[in-house]
Amino acid sequence: MQETIPDRDRGPTANEEPIFEAELRPHRSLGPTGFLLVLAACASGWIVVGGFALSYGAWPVFGYCGLDLLAIYIAFRLNYRAARAREEVTLSRVELRIRQFAPSGRMRGHLFNPFWARFRVARHEELGITSMRVEGQGQSVQLGGFLHPAEREHFASEFSRALASTRR
Repeated sequence: MQETIPDRDRGPTANEEPIFEAELRPHRSLGPTGFLLVLAACASGWIVVGGFALSYGAWPVFGYCGLDLLAIYIAFRLNYRAARAREEVTLSRVELRIRQFAPSGRMRGHLFNPFWARFRVARHEELGITSMRVEGQGQSVQLGGFLHPAEREHFASEFSRALASTRR
């Protein structure tokens, strides 16, 4: 007896194969080693300034230098946490899937029909692309808000080309 396999268990068909895939991540120029070096440089500078102030009897200054160091540490940690955000864009002939991951790990998924989806780009004369949106079927999703303008230009041209190819 031959067993029939439902379509969803067979794997992707030719129309479901991705035409375009992109993972968008925010850029951070300072890695973990650089972070430690900046923190060490700030700490050594504040120890010198705090020690100088301490020698003149201004002991509260030494404590405030420690608070400054703590504030810089917290700011960097929050910045690195925000860098965990990402967006995944997958386009096939039958669907456009956008998955947005928050720094906390929470995911929001959006599904569009590529024939009805519209890719909107807002440009500024001096700044280049200021925002990118996918609209269709009563929903709108902003893409790549955390990208550098040059990265937005590259993504916009590649994605526009891929989206247009699904309609041919």
